[in-house]
Parts: sequence; C-alpha cells; structure tokens
Amino acid sequence: MLYTYLGFFGFTLLVIFYTSYKLRKDNLDTSNGYFLAGKSLTAPIIAGSMILTNISTEHLIGMNGSSYKNGIIVIAWEVTSAIALVIAAIFIIPRFLKMKLTTIPEFLEKRFDSQIRSIVAFLLMSSFVVTLLPIVLYSGAINIESIFDFSTMFSITKEESLVYTVLVIGIIGSLYAIFGGLKAVAFSDTLNGIGLMLGGLLVPAIALYQIGKGNVFDGVSAVYHFAPKKFDIIGSEDSVLPFSTLFTGLMINQIYFWGMNQTIIQRAFGAKNLVEAQKGLIYTGVFKLLMPLIIVLPGLIGFYYFQEQHYDKPDLIYPLLVKKVLPTYLYGFFAAVILGAVLSTFNSVLNSASTIFCMDIYKKTFNKNVSDKKLVYYGKISSVVLAVLSISVAPLVAHAPSGLYFLLQELNGIFFIPISSILVAGLFFKQINAAGAKAGLFFGFVFYILTSFVLHLNIHFVHLWGIEFVLNFIIMFIVSKYVSAKTNTEYEEELAINPEKPWPGMNIAGSILVFLTVLIYIILS
Repeated sequence: MLYTYLGFFGFTLLVIFYTSYKLRKDNLDTSNGYFLAGKSLTAPIIAGSMILTNISTEHLIGMNGSSYKNGIIVIAWEVTSAIALVIAAIFIIPRFLKMKLTTIPEFLEKRFDSQIRSIVAFLLMSSFVVTLLPIVLYSGAINIESIFDFSTMFSITKEESLVYTVLVIGIIGSLYAIFGGLKAVAFSDTLNGIGLMLGGLLVPAIALYQIGKGNVFDGVSAVYHFAPKKFDIIGSEDSVLPFSTLFTGLMINQIYFWGMNQTIIQRAFGAKNLVEAQKGLIYTGVFKLLMPLIIVLPGLIGFYYFQEQHYDKPDLIYPLLVKKVLPTYLYGFFAAVILGAVLSTFNSVLNSASTIFCMDIYKKTFNKNVSDKKLVYYGKISSVVLAVLSISVAPLVAHAPSGLYFLLQELNGIFFIPISSILVAGLFFKQINAAGAKAGLFFGFVFYILTSFVLHLNIHFVHLWGIEFVLNFIIMFIVSKYVSAKTNTEYEEELAINPEKPWPGMNIAGSILVFLTVLIYIILS
C-alpha cells in the first residue's frame, strides 16, 4: 500500500508544482489572463487540454463498460471526432477567432440579438450542472474507490464512500479552476494527458501480454477469436449505436462538440494565433484516433476475462480489469492518472461555466462597466456555486441503466442539438434571423424532451438528433420568412476584417485525418 500512496501523491504533486511554476509570472487579475490564458496557448497545449477536457472517467468507465457489453461499434463516438475537428479547423474556428470571441453566446448576440445570448448562456450552464459535471464526478469516484477501497478502510458503505470521494474530488478540482483560470487548467491538463496516455495504455498492454503468454499480438488474436462478433464495427440496426447514426445525428453532435462547445473551444479562443489554433485541433484529431486503445479495447478485453457476468452493471468492468492486470506497485500512479483525468474535465468545465456566467450574464445584464479585477472575482465565486451544485447532483446518477457514457450523451441531446442548430444557422445561413433562431431553439428543446423522456418513441436517440436538427431548420426558415426581426450588423462587419493567415498545411493534414478515419471503418468492417 506504501507504493500506492507514493505513486498517487508523487504524480499528483508533480502536476501541482509544474502548473504553479508555469503560472509564476502570469497576471491572473485580468479577464483576458484568467478566462483566455492571455491569448498565449500553443498547439500542443491546446491539444492536450482539449483531450483531457473531453476524456475523463465517464470515458474510461462508461465507454469501456459499453464496449464490454456492446462491442467495438461504440468506437464511432471517438473516431468520427477527427472528421469534426477538421471541419471545425477549416470552417468554424477562423470565423470565431476573427470576431475575437470569449464565449459562444457572445457570437449569438453579434449574429442575432442579446436575448438569445442570455437564453443560451443559461442553457449551457444548466447542462454543465445537470449532466456533465455530476457524471464526471461520480464516475471518477467509482474508479478511485475501486483502487483505494475506502469503504473497507473506514468501515463505511460503498455509497457513503462514493459520496465522500465525490466531495473531495470536487473540492480539489474547484481549486484549480478558481485560483488558476484557463492557463492553470490547460497546463495541468497537458501533464495529466501524458499520464493518461501512459497509464491508460498500460492496462490493455499488460492484459494482452498476459493473455498472449508473453506476446501482445497473440493476446489480440485470442481476444478477437474468443468473441469475433464484438469486433464488428458495423453491427446491426438494433445495436446500441447503429452504423446509420453516422449519417443522421452523430456527426451533428460531433461538429457541435468540437467546434462550438464552450468547454472545448475556449482553448482555441486562448490560442496565440489562428495557425496554433488549427494545429491544436488537428493534433487533437490524431489523439482521438488513438483513444480507442484506452477507452474501447480494455472493455473488449474485459469480456474475454469476465464474459457476461457483469452485463447488469457494465460500468464496473474497467475497475475490475485494472485490479486484475495491474501490479500493485502501479496502483498509486494509475489512481493519480484517474484523478488527473477527472480534475481536468471538472476544472475545465467549471472554468468555462464561470466564463459564460461572467461574460454573458453578469457583465451583460447587471454591470456593463465592471472592472476586470471584479469580473475575475465573480468568476471565482460562480465557480464555487457551480461546484457545490454539481457535487450535490452527482450521487443521483448512480443508477444509469445503459451505462454512464450513454446517459451523458442522451442528456446532452437536450441542450446540444437545439444550440448547434442555431449556431450552424448563424454561421452559414444569412436568411435566418433572430426570431427564427429563437423559434428553432424552443422547438428543438421541447421536441427532444417530449420524444425521448415523455413519449418514449422507439427511435434511437441519435436518430432523433438528426430528425430534430432538420425540423429545427424548417422551423427557423419558416419563421424567419414570415416574422421580421432586427438582426445585428456587427457580425458582417467583423467578418469583413482581413483574416489571419491559416496554417499552410491545414488542408493536407485534414485530408489525411479524414482518410485515416474512413480506413479504420474499412479495416474493421
């Protein structure tokens, strides 16, 4: 147990000292310094932070649990992200950076009006508190508890142990976001990202080495031949993620998440220039193609070891696999990696939520002339409030029937698809005005809740995303045609400004990423 604690505290303290050293000369009292890292982020830092903001224990636990039960078909959540990142880098980020945005709702005011900015800001903050933050905290607590077994150590129930662990993780994660701002989040994410890649790859590597009796490739062959149907990337139409969803709602969700989602895209807003932002997105796409080795393959290996005995609780499979294959002296390092992954997502989302509150709600509605120092102060206060709310909600996600990852995606649909509709409309369709955007936003929000949670239509929720997206546009076009609304001209004026020069290798790098994504499907089909 001594090695476990040494590994855990050693890596955790390394991240803290490294981040503190990097921030020693930074001015965090300005809104630009606190919320946008002083516009100083380079491509490797952007990519590391994007990956760690995205990948957390809801992936390590939820995605591996889902692949254990449903097979490799769930890889679509990961590899299609590469295509979305290419689209974002070429068509979306250049427009956003030209407008010098701090938040996504700010774009909506410049394109439509201030009312829609406030509505979307409120919806985004609600989505963080109701869905993402609680699930990240709870899944993190499951993994930490599985390694340290606090329930046995302190003679308490598993449920009590998870609640206390959620509380501790929430407090530590809040401190990063509150005192260091985006730059602290980004630098800690990068170091934690290295740890996640190393620690995450160790689990399947050691397992396959053991299964193959000293040969990793023999291990892969044994796992494949044990259950070849689990490796069918196309699957059946009644599977948990039908192949057809790639052509309905999945890519819509991916483009929103990687190109328009505040928690992700804020890293690009903090880039030194457009070239670094575009490179950062492409590097992230490369990582996303490699991520299935960490968040899908272990679940398939778990089926080899445990067969169907944990189908009723698939989210247990990754912690069980870790305990089975990792030597005890690596427990501490792995626990630190898990904690880092949780903290990275938690503090990133918290920082983005406080940015939205300060810029899109407090400054816009209550005090337009607030000083930078005061704005940063309110950013820290809002982070505390949001953290407390998220910690309170976290224990309620304990009984997700389809696993934590699919629960997260299904709940995200409430917010992501209506918001993505109006953002795409704002970016690419001049015909849609503020009245049409509001109508589309309201319709999409109500439509998804009714069809998914009230009427329980027998249609896959990702297909519903696609249907909703199309219906939203029909509503927006009709309302915009027949209801006049004043639309801001600020958007067109800012787009007319001479753009920054894009990365010269953008198109080649993007084409390679798209080709590799398609190749993965060809090889595994």
